[in-house]
Amino acid sequence: MHKTLSHLALAAAMAALAAPASAQFAKPEDAVKYRQSSLSVMGNHFSRIGAMANGRVPFDAKVATDNAELVATLSKLPWAAFGPGTDKVGNTKAKPEIWTEQAKFKEASDKMMGEATKLAAAAKTGNLDALKTAFGATAASCKACHDAYRAQ
Repeated sequence: MHKTLSHLALAAAMAALAAPASAQFAKPEDAVKYRQSSLSVMGNHFSRIGAMANGRVPFDAKVATDNAELVATLSKLPWAAFGPGTDKVGNTKAKPEIWTEQAKFKEASDKMMGEATKLAAAAKTGNLDALKTAFGATAASCKACHDAYRAQ
């Protein structure tokens, strides 16, 4: 219980910081580090769900729910860090199309956030089949964005 509360407190704090995130970066390099860190942590929690959805670890509804809620919260964080000047600094795999196709990139990020919200709702049902379906849709939205906007 205490661990769940601390995860939720961390997620709430991170969500509160996400809205004004672009104003928080002193340098473009800071924004790149922020978005990479956000995506990394989100990917870690998403992988935990994937391990259950793919049968590599036993399904645990509570663990799935905890991780899916974090994924949904974390999915809101990285986008403010793709601001002006962040395309030319740091060790980044971000393709230039992020900045030349901003409307399409926003559409892709919005789709992923929506799928992450659906994933959290599916996890709360405690139904493994629902989780698998939502996991597949969320993974597909991540892959579509990576295919279009992330260099290999």
